[in-house]
Amino acid sequence: MSGLPAGSGVDAFALPLAHGALPASEVVTGAPTTASVALSSLGGVEVGIWEMTPGTASDVEADEVFVVLSGRATISFVSPPLPSLDIGPGSVVRLAEGMHTVWTVTETLRKVYAA
Repeated sequence: MSGLPAGSGVDAFALPLAHGALPASEVVTGAPTTASVALSSLGGVEVGIWEMTPGTASDVEADEVFVVLSGRATISFVSPPLPSLDIGPGSVVRLAEGMHTVWTVTETLRKVYAA
């Protein structure tokens, strides 16, 4: 999808996504895959859908806010050290650029993000 034109919409729950393997250096346990699609940009902020299958992976975050549509996960904060977050449908989360995190996905997680 190249972009969501003004006045149009998509079903964020049913939108098909093409998954790919994560780099081996990011996988902690399991064999999680991820997929994403950018839907639009607003004032330089990308809005899209992102999904990860069960497993554990490390990441360095972008500056973003997201809303979980489906699935469950725990986000552990390596740097800066913060309490872990258990997230599920309806969770709204703010991440800052450069945070080092570990995502443990127990049910395929799908989110709408603005980054």
